[in-house]
Amino acid sequence: MLERVMERAMLASRWLLAPIYLGLSLMLLALAIKFFQEVFHVLPHILEIKEIDLILVALSLIDIVLIAGLIIMVMYSSYETFVGKLSVAEHKRTGWLDKLDASSLKLKVAAAIVAISSIHLLKAFMNIESIGSDKLLWYVVIHLTFVVSALLMGIMDYISNKDAETPSGGL
Repeated sequence: MLERVMERAMLASRWLLAPIYLGLSLMLLALAIKFFQEVFHVLPHILEIKEIDLILVALSLIDIVLIAGLIIMVMYSSYETFVGKLSVAEHKRTGWLDKLDASSLKLKVAAAIVAISSIHLLKAFMNIESIGSDKLLWYVVIHLTFVVSALLMGIMDYISNKDAETPSGGL
């Protein structure tokens, strides 16, 4: 009896995640506002802005888009994994949801983090005259740490998938 009550309570507690996922959608709204704020800020000055500054703005916008996509992936796949199945059959562009499991999600998150880190590193290189060499070295070290981590996660995923496909007990 007590065991059944605890199991039901634990299963019901997964619904505590639903408001968190809604909070992530509010973060998407905040990112969209920042995206368009940046676009509207640069447009009136487009003719006098230096090319390097325009590229930095573009990189910042790409950064926002990557983070927004990352939020969407985490929000949808985590909801499906922990809370319940989304009814997305009527939406034609959500077929990727069926292919997104915990393993592929962590690889996509790692790839997105590497991409975001790459953008920050590129922005640092474009502002190299205003960044100290020790700080730039740390940017490179941190970026390489992300790259190696993502690579190792991919290798581990490949190995675990290969092991799962191999029939047990046979050579």
